[in-house]
Amino acid sequence: MSMTIPVSGMTCASCATRVEKALSRLPGVASARVNLAEDRVALEGDAPLGEIARALSRAGYGLREEVWDWGVEGMSCATCVARVEKALAAVPGVLEARANLAGNRAVMRVVAGTDPAVVEAALRRAGYALTKEETGPARRMGRPEWELLAAALLAAPFLWGMVGMAFGQDLMPRPWWQLALAAPLQFGFGFRFYRGAWAALRSGTGNMDLLVALGTSAAFFLSLWFLLAEPHAHHLYFEASALVIFFVLLGKWLEGRAKAATGAAIRALLELRPRTALRLDAEGREEEIPAPLLRVGDRAAIRPGGRIPADGTVEEGEAGVDESALSGESRPVHKEPGTRLSAGTTVLDGRLVMRVTAVGEETTLSRVAAMVSAAQASRAPVQKLVDRVSAVFVPAVVVLAALTLLGWKLAGAEWGEAILPAVAVLVVACPCALGLATPAAIMAGTGAAARAGILLRDAETIERGAHIDLVAFDKTGTLTEGRPRLAALHEVEEGALALAAALQAGSEHPLARAVLAASPGTPPAVGDFRALPGRGVRGTVGGRPLLLGSARALRESGLANPFAAEAEREAAQGRTLSWLVEEGRRVIALLAFEDTEKPGAAPAIAALRSRGLRVAVLTGDSEAAARGLAQRLGLTDVAASLLPEAKLERIAEWQRQGLKVAMVGDGVNDAPSLAKADLGIAMGTGTEAAIAAAPVTLLRGDPSLVSESLTVARRTYQKIKGNLLFAFVYNAAALPLAAFGMLNPAIAGSVMAMSSVSVLANALVLARWRPAEETPR
Repeated sequence: MSMTIPVSGMTCASCATRVEKALSRLPGVASARVNLAEDRVALEGDAPLGEIARALSRAGYGLREEVWDWGVEGMSCATCVARVEKALAAVPGVLEARANLAGNRAVMRVVAGTDPAVVEAALRRAGYALTKEETGPARRMGRPEWELLAAALLAAPFLWGMVGMAFGQDLMPRPWWQLALAAPLQFGFGFRFYRGAWAALRSGTGNMDLLVALGTSAAFFLSLWFLLAEPHAHHLYFEASALVIFFVLLGKWLEGRAKAATGAAIRALLELRPRTALRLDAEGREEEIPAPLLRVGDRAAIRPGGRIPADGTVEEGEAGVDESALSGESRPVHKEPGTRLSAGTTVLDGRLVMRVTAVGEETTLSRVAAMVSAAQASRAPVQKLVDRVSAVFVPAVVVLAALTLLGWKLAGAEWGEAILPAVAVLVVACPCALGLATPAAIMAGTGAAARAGILLRDAETIERGAHIDLVAFDKTGTLTEGRPRLAALHEVEEGALALAAALQAGSEHPLARAVLAASPGTPPAVGDFRALPGRGVRGTVGGRPLLLGSARALRESGLANPFAAEAEREAAQGRTLSWLVEEGRRVIALLAFEDTEKPGAAPAIAALRSRGLRVAVLTGDSEAAARGLAQRLGLTDVAASLLPEAKLERIAEWQRQGLKVAMVGDGVNDAPSLAKADLGIAMGTGTEAAIAAAPVTLLRGDPSLVSESLTVARRTYQKIKGNLLFAFVYNAAALPLAAFGMLNPAIAGSVMAMSSVSVLANALVLARWRPAEETPR
């Protein structure tokens, strides 16, 4: 078998040779030939893609991947989810597939260039199809509504007859009228259940459709037999099949409405994108174009009340921007030249001209929507039990129904009496509620969190966030504003500030920005520049080897400190200190910076403590600066002057004590700690490295969102557990009642339908969650 694999990371002929060698050594690969111009490898053989990906990774390369998010029609229960995932994962090119029953979607990681038609064909062979239209709670009468109305009209005489039976009155339609009403329900509106059941049987599994089809068919054909044999000698059971189908259809319709509501968060995010943009030409003239035609580097104008069409930076104008829909920030954010703009946010009171820096899928808005979608498609560890149960649930129910039928018959019941409990068992045991329990809660929780400016990466993040014992904060940019200013400069030679500015010219560190802001003019050129993590920076300016760094860097230099007294005074005021050193000669200057804590820092710490959590600060800043902040915020657990590896060790020590640790940070130096902690929480205003390392991202730099992110994670996890408990208890209680004849099949159908709706309704309560400060009073 031959296949072409797209590879990332190749840059030269040497890379091509390494890739060919790595793949040729794989069992099953007869030959590998690299096309460097197209970044592809032609393989002869049948090695699994997983093995190919691992071999490329070991060689330092990777498969080029894409993520597909498809709507799927026809999934009805947890068994369907497993079948969709199995069918998609079997397609060559699909690396991973996750189906989401609550959202009727499938998210796949595929090798770039995989043919969508092949994947769609596999989906159809499994009995499912791509969604043809998006449905939502705002949609009015469509085909599902008209079908449900017609089914209700056909089922109404049976429902009226059952009410009469409860009061001792025979209000059922005449026998042949019962057949005329039941047949369209059974084979018209109920045909979907036969289609789904056949697809499941072809795949060697069972699902909800199989249970409904078996149960209603048994009741319908038994009634038809009695009608044809002796119309007046037996009670007919057409009402059982007709009302079961109607109640299941009603439940699926209600379920669809509730599913649409749980997925409203993503739709709301994507609807923020404007359809048009005002692009500026070289002379500054406005031209209205479709927003997708904007390119990086274009200039665009946004008028008051207009939505920003792409990510970018302000070049001209000042205005307040409403970012609430994206970040949850309720107050307008002031924008001026040099500040960042995000697609989908709204300009309130001025005209802005922006330079586009990201478009399409690269914008913050699209990335947020993608993260929320991926989180909603993920599977919580607690779901593993459900997956194991679902794999054997339908066959077990069919066996139980057969035993029920046999048991009643052996007890002397007539066939009509014996078949009703068996039908009730088949109908009431539907695993819909089990399949919806976890994804419905995850969709509602992640959607509510996203509206508040909290991004939860996946379901495992939710489960971890629900069990945190200790929250550790970085200091600069997390508890403080992250915009320090140079408060004092002590120097032994003039021009020290310019030398410091030269060393910081290419840095994005907050202290670097403070130095550059305080230094007039253009800093001199720097050579041999090097960053020293946890210590500072080093470089050569005007032939002089210089170092600008922390007290640790000063101690390691071995030079005498001429500013000891000044350093003590500055530190007593809680200021951060840096020393400019000419290596091997002397200390040139002491720079003192001050940074104020964020307004939400104290309330955030109080909120965490009120939940019984321990709160600590881990910082690379000086002991005095850290203690000053801790005193103002009422903290006692503070560790200062920490290198990144020391932060890691402190977190590991807490974990050895059995504590579940959340780390909150925003800088490059925080990335290892964010990854090491049980839960990493990154400020979205921080660096890409921090955000990539953390499974929780706060879209605005408000520390109060830390407590809120743990709250929404805990509530979502509680909903998952509550939904699963309800689903298990429901089946555990309903099956014996049905088997012993205590549930009429029609009532069983309505109870089954309402169980799924109840699970979704319970999840939708979570969808109304808002952060405490936004909760209406």
